[in-house]
Amino acid sequence: MTHDWMALQRTVTAEFSTRLAAVTDWDAPTPDTEWTVRDLVTHVIDEQRWVPHLLAGRTVQQASRDLEPLRPDNLIGEWELYSLAAEEAWRSATPSAKVHLWEDIVTPDDFLREQVADIAIHTWDLARAIGANETLDAGLVEAVWSVFEPQAATLAASGLFAQPVLLGDDAPLQARLLAITGRDPR
Repeated sequence: MTHDWMALQRTVTAEFSTRLAAVTDWDAPTPDTEWTVRDLVTHVIDEQRWVPHLLAGRTVQQASRDLEPLRPDNLIGEWELYSLAAEEAWRSATPSAKVHLWEDIVTPDDFLREQVADIAIHTWDLARAIGANETLDAGLVEAVWSVFEPQAATLAASGLFAQPVLLGDDAPLQARLLAITGRDPR
């Protein structure tokens, strides 16, 4: 199945924004056990800060010199600023460009899928942390599953996530997606 990743990028941005607007305790714990809500939100914003630079062909080292420091006292404003800048960069990205990541060179499409997947999982993390609605857009879940499921063994071995949570094949797709990334949706 083909997914419209640009539309999904707008969807996931809106989903994260909705949860972010509901934050009242920035020091609350999250499913990422080493992160507070503030740490999680800062991570997601930080990822968006890199997007315009990397899509413009800069290396990680070059981009790191150009990044403005985050204003930790205004994370909602920072999210609005950097998610909008990222969306504009995605719209103008050259499909054949090379995106230099830390350990890989990928296409803008691959980078977009990675970013959408990251924000989707962290949207659930944020929702769980603040007691908000945890249900993600069904099309978003399906698309992110199509990225993660073929890589299940690699993800488990990568150390990027906790070990997968065992759920039955009859579990809802969102639950299986979260479980593959080491999250227990129960």
